[in-house]
Formats: sequence, structure tokens, C-alpha cells
Amino acid sequence: MTIPIPENELDRIKALNRYNILDTPPEQAFDDITLLASFICETPISLITLLDETRQWFKSKIGVSVPETSREIAFCNHAIMQPDILIIQNTLNDKRFATNPLVTRDPNIRFYAGSQLVTPDGYPLGTLCVIDQKPRNLSQEQRHALEALARQIISQLELRRSSYELTQANNSQKKLITELQKALSRIETLEGMIPICAHCKKIRDDQGYWHQVEVYIGQLSAANFDFTHGICPDCMQNFYPEFCKPDD
Repeated sequence: MTIPIPENELDRIKALNRYNILDTPPEQAFDDITLLASFICETPISLITLLDETRQWFKSKIGVSVPETSREIAFCNHAIMQPDILIIQNTLNDKRFATNPLVTRDPNIRFYAGSQLVTPDGYPLGTLCVIDQKPRNLSQEQRHALEALARQIISQLELRRSSYELTQANNSQKKLITELQKALSRIETLEGMIPICAHCKKIRDDQGYWHQVEVYIGQLSAANFDFTHGICPDCMQNFYPEFCKPDD
């Protein structure tokens, strides 16, 4: 079955993924909206659908038990292709849907109305839809209410995304604080009394082993140090005077 695909499909999928909503558990805020939609529109079925590359997934559902369907048979895939609410009064009279498995078999859809879920930057993610098993229509008031509830779903998605991003930022901040605390602890160790050999300048660790200074520092720090070696002027004068210039 050929399905219509929006021209901006790749960007639409990116917009959907930034909400991190797919395959999440039910949430009361969304379930309340589907309940209101079903009550206002007087339909036994109400769904919040989100369309990814291959399926329509139900974030919230009333009147059906399945969590998703193939995108190939999704009514909502047609709804996101138009700017206004999609209303099908009798599916048997619409050649796009008359042979659809959702029409010919359970749940035996006869009436469908779907209002787009459009992000603030203009990407349709899916729909808030109401479904009945008998032909019918929506009143003007019901239609406006369905559109208003669809906007509330987007508001909930935006709120949920902001909360998620804030949590991630707080987690990153906590991780940074932990790393800083570890670094300060290492600095305090370096500033304490460090046993050092008066002859070879090796440093003794807490277990009693002696290490070159670069090895000891490397054990205390998470940073990767690259050490260079040289000889200070005093040591050059004391141990290698033959290489010193007369004025050194």
C-alpha cells in the first residue's frame, strides 16, 4: 500500500525524536486529554498518535488495546498531509480507506476525525484523533475543541522536553562537581607531606612503594601528562661543569 510522505519527512522525524517520547509509558497528562476528546466528541475511541518512519504509535489510547499499527494503514498519515483537521464521515464512501484493514476488520472504523499535532516550528508529529464505528460528523464546537486539545498536547510535549533537558543539565552539573571534588582531593594530597628520597628524588606512595615523580603524579591525576626531561642550571654546574659556558 502506497502512503503519502511529507516533503520534509527527514526534518519531521528529527523534530519527533527530540521529544524522546516514543515507547514511553502512559502519562496522566496525556490520558486526561484523550478522555476529554472522547467525551466532548462522543466517540468510543480516542487516540494520541505519533508517526515515526514505519508506524503510528499511541502515546495515549481509549477504546483500543493495541499500542501501535503499521504506518501503511494509518489514517493519521493522511491527516498530517493537510493543514486542517481531517474528517471522514463514512470510511466506506472514501476510496482511500474503504478497503483499509482498520475499516474491514476490528476496530471497524466508520468515522474518523484527526487534528494535527504541530510543533512550534511547524512539523506535524501525529494527531489527536477520535473514532467511531458508525458514520457521523462533528459539530463546529466539537471540531474547535478537538483542535484546542491538540494544541494542549504540544504544550505538554514542550513542557516534558524542557523538564528532560533540565534534568540532563543537572546530571551533567552533578558529574562536573564530582570531578572537581576528586581533583581538589588530589591537589590536597599533592600539597601534603610527600616522602621523597633525598638522593634519587623518588616518591613513596601510601603502600610504601617508591616511584619516579612522573609516575606518582600520574597515579593521583585523571589527566594524561606528557613529561619532558632536562637539567636545571644548578645541576648542570654541579655535575656537568665541562658543558657549562664560562659565564653560566
